[in-house]
Amino acid sequence: MADIRIYTTRWCGYSRRAKALLDERGLEYDEIPLDDEIGFRQKLLDETGGFTVPQVLIVGRPIGGYTELLRLDSEGRLEPLLDQAA
Repeated sequence: MADIRIYTTRWCGYSRRAKALLDERGLEYDEIPLDDEIGFRQKLLDETGGFTVPQVLIVGRPIGGYTELLRLDSEGRLEPLLDQAA
């Protein structure tokens, strides 16, 4: 299992951007697509504390969506979070 889990939908541009950022960094992640899941917002809220997509968890800790992921990366804090899991 990867240290990164991302809840997505096909129709969400931010989901695509978050996956692209992770792909560009060569980071493995588990994607949980929610397109066909009825009531997915409640599932997200229960599991991540957020209700929009994408929702990203790093080492089981919810960090938010694309904007928060981008901020962690641009501030150089993404890799250290992953290093803590090793």
